Amino acid sequence: MEIKSAKFIVSSAKLSQCPPNEFPEIAFIGRSNVGKSSLINMLTGHSRLAKTSSTPGKTQLINHFLINDNWYIVDLPGYGYAQVSKTQREKFLKMINDYLLKRESLYCVFVLVDSRLKPQKIDVEFINFLGKNGVPFEIIYTKIDKQSEKKTLDNVNQMRQVLSETWEEFPNVLLSSAENKKGKDLILNEIEKIIKQ
Repeated sequence: MEIKSAKFIVSSAKLSQCPPNEFPEIAFIGRSNVGKSSLINMLTGHSRLAKTSSTPGKTQLINHFLINDNWYIVDLPGYGYAQVSKTQREKFLKMINDYLLKRESLYCVFVLVDSRLKPQKIDVEFINFLGKNGVPFEIIYTKIDKQSEKKTLDNVNQMRQVLSETWEEFPNVLLSSAENKKGKDLILNEIEKIIKQ
């Protein structure tokens, strides 16, 4: 798939403010600072489409970007360590859960995981939450340029072991680097496949 156009449509603080359910939606989510905005910018070829920041928790709303005038990339707030109050965190959680569990046009969620880290409890819990609720998802490991391929694969295999306690089949995994555009074509082809299905 080739992305010919990408434009920001709207930021929503709750599900009811999202655009009408007219196009397939592919959502991206991950722990704060996993490189989500950088990955979205890399996929779309727009360096400043999604706002990037070195401060975790920059994305605080549900952001819809219309791609090729016929599907959406949805940038969801990160989960985890954003420096926000407990009340704010609960508000985020409700907003994200409402979107993930009730959005009719959501086709797939890409869960972004930092390839440099051993399996994190928060990622495992989130993946299990999606599984229990029947939300279709795949895993994208980010920042693979920051270490050797062996280290990345070690961390992927460790995640495989942890998930094997609750999963019969391991979710699909893609490897990426926003820095050197690794994985771009694979991810876009995967999205095309999901939308066509």
